[in-house]
Amino acid sequence: MQKATLVILCAFCIGQVYDCEVTGKFDMPYMFKRGDIMIGGIFPVFNKEITNTSSFKVEPLEVMCEGFDLRAFRWTQMMIFAIEEINKDPALLPNISLGYRILDSCASPTNTVRAALTLGSEPDGMEATLPCPPAISALIAESGSSQSLAVAETLGPFQVPVVSYFSTCACLSDRAKYPTFFRTIPSDYFQAKALAALVKHFGWEWIGAIQSDNDYGRNGVLAFAEEVKKLKICIAFIGTVLRTYPQEKILKVVEMIKQSTVKVILAFVPEGDFYPLMKEIVKQNVTGIQWIASEAWITAARPSTPEMYRAFGGALGFVVQKMNIPNLYPFLMNINPYRDPSEPFVKDFWEVMVGCKPSSNVSDTGAAKICAGNETLMDYTQDVFFNVSQLRVTYNVYKAVHAVAHALHQLVFCRPAGENNVKPCLNVSEIHPKEVTHHLQRVNFRNQFGDDVFFDENGNPPASYDVINWQLRNGQVQHVTLGHFTSTKNGEYTLRIQEDRIVWRTGRSVPTSLCSNVCPTGTRRAQIRGKPVCCFDCLPCAEGTIANFTGATDCTACPQDCWSNDKRNECIPKTVEFLAYHEPMGVALTVVALLGASLSLLTMMVFIRYRETPVIKASNSELSFFLLLSLFLCFLCPLTFIGRPTVWTCMLRHTAFGVTFALCISCVLGKTIVVVAAFKVTHPNNKPAAGHFGPIQQRIIVCSCTLIQVVICILWLKLNPPFPDRVFKYSNKRIVLECNTGSEVAFYAVLGYIGILSVICLILAFLARKLPDNFNEAKCITFSMLIFCAVWITFIPAYVSSPGKFTVAVEIFAILSSAFGLLISIFAPKCYIILIKPEKNTKKYVMRLNASRKHSLERKYQIHNVFTIPVCE
Repeated sequence: MQKATLVILCAFCIGQVYDCEVTGKFDMPYMFKRGDIMIGGIFPVFNKEITNTSSFKVEPLEVMCEGFDLRAFRWTQMMIFAIEEINKDPALLPNISLGYRILDSCASPTNTVRAALTLGSEPDGMEATLPCPPAISALIAESGSSQSLAVAETLGPFQVPVVSYFSTCACLSDRAKYPTFFRTIPSDYFQAKALAALVKHFGWEWIGAIQSDNDYGRNGVLAFAEEVKKLKICIAFIGTVLRTYPQEKILKVVEMIKQSTVKVILAFVPEGDFYPLMKEIVKQNVTGIQWIASEAWITAARPSTPEMYRAFGGALGFVVQKMNIPNLYPFLMNINPYRDPSEPFVKDFWEVMVGCKPSSNVSDTGAAKICAGNETLMDYTQDVFFNVSQLRVTYNVYKAVHAVAHALHQLVFCRPAGENNVKPCLNVSEIHPKEVTHHLQRVNFRNQFGDDVFFDENGNPPASYDVINWQLRNGQVQHVTLGHFTSTKNGEYTLRIQEDRIVWRTGRSVPTSLCSNVCPTGTRRAQIRGKPVCCFDCLPCAEGTIANFTGATDCTACPQDCWSNDKRNECIPKTVEFLAYHEPMGVALTVVALLGASLSLLTMMVFIRYRETPVIKASNSELSFFLLLSLFLCFLCPLTFIGRPTVWTCMLRHTAFGVTFALCISCVLGKTIVVVAAFKVTHPNNKPAAGHFGPIQQRIIVCSCTLIQVVICILWLKLNPPFPDRVFKYSNKRIVLECNTGSEVAFYAVLGYIGILSVICLILAFLARKLPDNFNEAKCITFSMLIFCAVWITFIPAYVSSPGKFTVAVEIFAILSSAFGLLISIFAPKCYIILIKPEKNTKKYVMRLNASRKHSLERKYQIHNVFTIPVCE
């Protein structure tokens, strides 16, 4: 149990400042070079740990790993290359050498902890004490986020700075938990924003997600889900994979993909965890999916094969900045297992690259081919391992090593690198990792490639990604850069993509991925209960509302003067409605009004022509002329009601109507009073009272009655006059232009006054209805007043209930009907005698009486010299 004891003792060192004894050690292979200052390195050279069941009865077996990873091995070589480059640089840590100790994590958090604890031992393997904090000044680790979490938690209490080159989990930015963690790759916080921006850019609203069952995958998908939720993008499913999962779990994820309707899937998974799923997808020929990749696998060499391209071709993803490091190529070509046969990992590299095992011990090789010893790497220069023109993660390792070197330089020489550094201000033996962490936070320099290297308050570098597209060229999968994503300090970002250069696996056009098709114009999205917001029905917009773009969530109400068209995608002006002259009803009413006016003029001309005849004289010619004039004006009033309402026509139509009808009824009232006075009212000496109602009195009656109406109209126009108004209440599709009365009280006062005059006139005429047969104008007046009152009594409910322009038509009809009633009832009998029966237009006929009415004749003679009595057949 020595390994467990070591862990306990090191944990005890967290709270102590004293040395702690090593009672055991992990027997782990490592690449080592002594230097004045030691830097540790942990890389997943092998990508899978062979698990052994521990019985806790005997000491656990040595950790065994498999799956040699050429990409991770190149990272180790980059660390060695960078350290050697720094040691040769006279301006950076002059006269001070950097050493390294590099271990394999097997891509396992458990083995990463073993490696971190091993780095605390003396590099020469002596059974010396383990200083607390450990001997290394800084650590370059690790690729996986779960492994980096393990390292940060293990060495964090010792204040050892950890610089990761490939761990992107946003959780590692928590300075309270991981105060010594730094990285040269942007956090998944920024990658999640970039991926969400990419999905939004192409309009994908219904997507799937694959995550690895570790901190990297879970936190990455969680951050991505939070970002797309803000953009109203739905995740249909989340599949979980891991390199150690049994085949049954992998098949379940494949079946989930096949059953789903999504056409775009994000894979937030490291290469090693995703590769088993990729093989199964290719095996089952699952195509037609547009894959979105995280930086962990989009540029990995193992998946980038023509075989994988069948299902994953056209994949889009984000990667960190690439860099060409030309001096690295000869360094990689110089790898040779025969130079130092004991150096770990090199034999495995040779076996994978060359195809034979550099060993003479058959037991060591098993069935593997034994190398002849004359093999070189010159025959494999085309391998992707030696392509140093597009290094991304490898370049992050380079920046991590140089960041540590610059922090050490500032610490030792008390000034940034590049200045004249002659004498150290601190002894190398006095370097404490806590001070290295402090100076690493303050690092800010520009490397030889022109890149600024620094860390923010959370230990993160500036976020910058390239957009990568998988394309097949000359039978090989190429990672083509065709866009860029950059974040700014204020939280904004820019995403630039050359869409015309993208190769889509699903065809030449941009693939679509929607739970429901985009709602066309004229419809709105209606959420389906129990389903994500991306699944919806499309419902037509209600009348009066429109949706003039696709995918509308709500319909927009049209302005008050507009209405929706039949397709509900455009607001069109409402039909403006008013009683126009050109429409049939307007034409008919105009003709009738002009006819009535013409008849009034003709009647007036007849009365003027025959003014000396007995019938005209007997009909009180002066009041008759006044009455015909007022009727003429009454017939012209409807013309102001027809046509588009204006300020002047609105004021004119109601006031002209009120005054002319008041004049008309006043004339009729005057005639009625005279008739009643002539036959019904007598003085005490038994003389008729008609003598007191001469022409002057008649004019006073007409003028005074009319003047009252004029005063009412003036007050109406002064206080609250009528005005043109647009009325929307009658119909949703049309606007009715009408004259608002302004003051309802004034309007009904005008009508009421005309009604009062009419009722008085009707009562008086009714009292004189039994006059002698040939002098019965009171009967004509009674009949005309009955027509007038009947028309206006029925007008009120018809006026209130008629919509739109029909209200105006009803009012015009009432005016014309009442005017025609007066004209025909009072003047038609006289015109009939004058024009048709001229033989009756004599004084003898007018004065003729029945024998039974002698008394009336005497009365008639008594009043004949005062006024004449009309004849009404």
